[in-house]
Amino acid sequence: MTDDVLLVHGGNPLEGEIRVRGAKNLVPKAMVAALLGQGPSRLRNVPDIRDVKVVRGLLQLHGVTVRTGDEDGELILDPSHVESANVADIDAHAGSSRIPILFCGPLLHRLGHAFIPGLGGCDIGGRPVDFHFEVLRQFGATIEKHPQGTYLVAPQRLRGTKIELPYPSVGATEQVLLTAVLAEGVTELRNAAIEPEIVDLICVLQKMGAIITLGTDRTILITGVDELGGYTHRALPDRLEAASWACAALATKGDIYVRGARQLEMMTFLNTFRKVGGAFEVDDEGIRFWHPGGELKAIALETDVHPGFQTDWQQPLVVALTQATGLSIVHETVYESRLGFTGALNQMGAHIQLYRECLGGTPCRFGARNFLHSAVVSGPSKLIGAELVIPDLRGGFSYLIAALAAEGTSTVHGIDLINRGYENFMEKLRDLGAHVELPSEQLVDA
Repeated sequence: MTDDVLLVHGGNPLEGEIRVRGAKNLVPKAMVAALLGQGPSRLRNVPDIRDVKVVRGLLQLHGVTVRTGDEDGELILDPSHVESANVADIDAHAGSSRIPILFCGPLLHRLGHAFIPGLGGCDIGGRPVDFHFEVLRQFGATIEKHPQGTYLVAPQRLRGTKIELPYPSVGATEQVLLTAVLAEGVTELRNAAIEPEIVDLICVLQKMGAIITLGTDRTILITGVDELGGYTHRALPDRLEAASWACAALATKGDIYVRGARQLEMMTFLNTFRKVGGAFEVDDEGIRFWHPGGELKAIALETDVHPGFQTDWQQPLVVALTQATGLSIVHETVYESRLGFTGALNQMGAHIQLYRECLGGTPCRFGARNFLHSAVVSGPSKLIGAELVIPDLRGGFSYLIAALAAEGTSTVHGIDLINRGYENFMEKLRDLGAHVELPSEQLVDA
């Protein structure tokens, strides 16, 4: 399919304004939460990305009416007639998304049973779904694994329980929240993820009638209620997409105003951006990011769960670090395979060496497990256009940044994957002055 390939003619700074809408890591989960309500929900600031389309389709398969509202980016979700869906339809519609696992709790509450197909997602490290199923067992679900997927049954009302996560996983925290709100009794979740998108999901659930207490020590208490209503909510903006555009400005020596970006959720990123040598300016409508001239500075960086430096910020920033003077050290502690994308950058002229040791920081859970999870980036490097195959969502956007910063033309394969989390990215690139084209466009010109 030629439209899954993009020709990128690099060497020009990205300049102009783009807009980010609701967070990819919140909006699909808020859509799933609508399943729990007895009345319709209204979700605003919804981005036009593939994950939203997947969840919309899965909700409709289960009898939820989903329609657009009067406001641009508004969805109205009515779960008044939730029903079972055909197994083959679920499997076909879920595709490579991992979000169906979050349908389990709501469907068990509404129908007493659920089916989850085999799950996909970006290949950046372990995301064990078995832990999700173990959590659901603790709530009282019965689980049977079959070749085509996993069947879950709730013989009686799910019951609150005590859960301590071995790692503050975002997905596991979402699973507990979406299941515990209608479970009988109190659920105590320790070592929970507290990312801004998690807090925003808690806000959604509280609007529906849930009772959720967020402690200061990563402990969340959920008191189950008998019934939930709908919600009206404006999704928080996508801080991960905003940071990607910031890194694009830095790597291409550009100047990008990201309308919709907010300082509060990006404070850790903004500090690091400034340490590298990037400049930014915050106003009430967004954040302007630019390369102020001069040399970028090498840094030592360690990813971590919120409020640390987010793993999804790491890959775009590594591209910018190839243009910094000196040796930068990057220690990835969240996903063990997330640095695999650097091989292609080296083919473009970067100098990045991977290590199994925990470099530049405290030992992490990957240190003794033979994973290449630390990197030393030597710069500045002159990047040259190359043939690139997108490995995952953030790595894919990072390849686009590298291609835009490089001299010459790059052929980037698998760009459709970027649509999972970046709304209208082709249009935004062109608005910023990028010289990009699809092979089909070349044929038309010829």
